[in-house]
Amino acid sequence: MERPGAGAINSNECENVSREEEMSEEFEADAMDSLKDMPFATIDIKDDCEITDAPHINLERSKENERISKDQIKKRKKKQKGYQPNYFLSIPITNKEITRGIKILQNAILQQDERLAKAMTSDGSFHITLLVMQLLNEDEVNLGIGALLELKPFVEEILQGKELILPFQGVDTFGNQVGFVKLAEGHHINPLLEIAEAAKRTFQEKGFMAGENRSFKPHLTFMKLSRTPWLRRKGVKKIDPKFYEKFISHTFGEEMVHRIDLCSMLKKKQSNGYYHCESSIVIGKRPIGLQDLIREALRRERMGLKSKVKQIKELLLKPETQARIRRELLEGRPASSRPGGDPGDRVLQAPPRTPGPERGHATGHDCSARS
Repeated sequence: MERPGAGAINSNECENVSREEEMSEEFEADAMDSLKDMPFATIDIKDDCEITDAPHINLERSKENERISKDQIKKRKKKQKGYQPNYFLSIPITNKEITRGIKILQNAILQQDERLAKAMTSDGSFHITLLVMQLLNEDEVNLGIGALLELKPFVEEILQGKELILPFQGVDTFGNQVGFVKLAEGHHINPLLEIAEAAKRTFQEKGFMAGENRSFKPHLTFMKLSRTPWLRRKGVKKIDPKFYEKFISHTFGEEMVHRIDLCSMLKKKQSNGYYHCESSIVIGKRPIGLQDLIREALRRERMGLKSKVKQIKELLLKPETQARIRRELLEGRPASSRPGGDPGDRVLQAPPRTPGPERGHATGHDCSARS
């Protein structure tokens, strides 16, 4: 066997090339594992840089206006190109009936093609993504937590004291690349869409890039081929519909929305498989258990500490605070070590002493009297 421009390859070299390809695939698999279970689908979502519903350009418009329009589009594309979500609002799926049904579905697919194992969403990660956003540092994360807390009254106003129950039925895909359990149609759709819109508005008003050019499509992902790109070279380029045909109309169960979490896509997951959670808001009238009480207590304590640390930082940056600290530090030091201190203050004044001769005579008199 020959490669153009490389000459012949002997059997040993073939083995080396094959081994290098396998190592490359393993490395690629490890790299993709670090991005595994990111909660946003890249398929069936319009490109972030795509300009939709652009107005029809009037042919009589001046060249100057055309130039301005093109500049605006370029700026918008440039801004969107740098937008990479790293946080998201999650509605966790906690109903065991639903998670059990998804595991049965995943196992049924793996029985037909076990190579798809790494494409499956892991246990504990099942959720509905409400909104994706970009938070660049710890200060922005804290502001994001504040935005989540501000969202709660809007959610309560939308629900008007009613429970939000999400029924899941059937299976579908986004372009045969992302497999998901479908949210059944019903009266629950409108309030869920309103909550998503309120979340987007709340975070964008804080100046965050959130939900940019992404329409909200509620779905429960159970697998993504983007997690296993090396399988494309092995002929696995789409999710075969026959893999899930028995689940097309399967009823998975209902999830009562009781919590919305602000989660990180990149930080280490929790021990139960769920994403790293920065903060949460409780929704509805779900019975409160011990874990909920502990989680809420820890959340409030953390929020209180973060708020105090922020106040302390702001206080220490004030010029009057810094001047007061310097003044108090100087007052606590000995006078001799103060800058510009009075040399006269550096030696304690001794009390007046009796002249030497008189003191010596009195001493001699006393001694003779004792003898």
